Amino acid sequence: MTQTSRRHFLVGAAAGAGTITLLPFAARAAAHANDSFDTPAGMIKVHPVAHASIVMETPKGTIYVDPVGEPAQYEGFPEADLVLITHEHGDHYNADTLKALVKDDTKLITNAAVFGKLTEEMKTQASEVANGGMADFQGLKIEAIPAYNITEERKSFHPQGRDNGYVLNFEGFRVYISGDTEDIPEMRALTGIDLAFVCMNLPFTMDANAAASAVSEFGPRFVYPYHYRGRDGGTQDPEAFAKMVGGDTEVRFAPWYG
Repeated sequence: MTQTSRRHFLVGAAAGAGTITLLPFAARAAAHANDSFDTPAGMIKVHPVAHASIVMETPKGTIYVDPVGEPAQYEGFPEADLVLITHEHGDHYNADTLKALVKDDTKLITNAAVFGKLTEEMKTQASEVANGGMADFQGLKIEAIPAYNITEERKSFHPQGRDNGYVLNFEGFRVYISGDTEDIPEMRALTGIDLAFVCMNLPFTMDANAAASAVSEFGPRFVYPYHYRGRDGGTQDPEAFAKMVGGDTEVRFAPWYG
């Protein structure tokens, strides 16, 4: 998709008669929940659940990303056709939550470490994909993007080669989900991303400045800051992140923490 064509999606309430108008920062960074993106592939609806958990209704089916927490949090959403799991940490993978949400016809895509933790029954519904690999779901090509720490004192949290981010290649619309990572070269080298979910929390991933720097470099059309509170109570400021993001990227806020 050309840079010009990427600017002509009708997206949520921010769009005019079929064309996006770039708004001032205060308007562009307004809070959005349950956003709808009218893409060349069809409508994609984004439902933020909590922290790193996302539900997306897409033309290829309903996709759950890193579903954890109480199953009741997912009531009202369509059942999962596909579950994507980035890595094994408890705020991204929970066996009991999966048991409640995964149905007989649900497919799963995980990294190797999570695949090894699945029940034998659930493994029959799952595919493992390594960094740099590709998976397919109903014709949707899904790239496994590396996700890891590069700061020396953080490398033990997410070692290189273990965990995944994902790029979902819908027709004319590419979605990037960072998982837990710092501003690694593989993130900065991404191209043609229309919608991104980018983490930021210390000490486990990166701060808002590093996240904004990476986003400014790979230039998604829209970005949600997510995963920005740590279990120690620390938080990165999504508003500060939004002010640092350069270019034409529109920052979307969501109620990840109630």
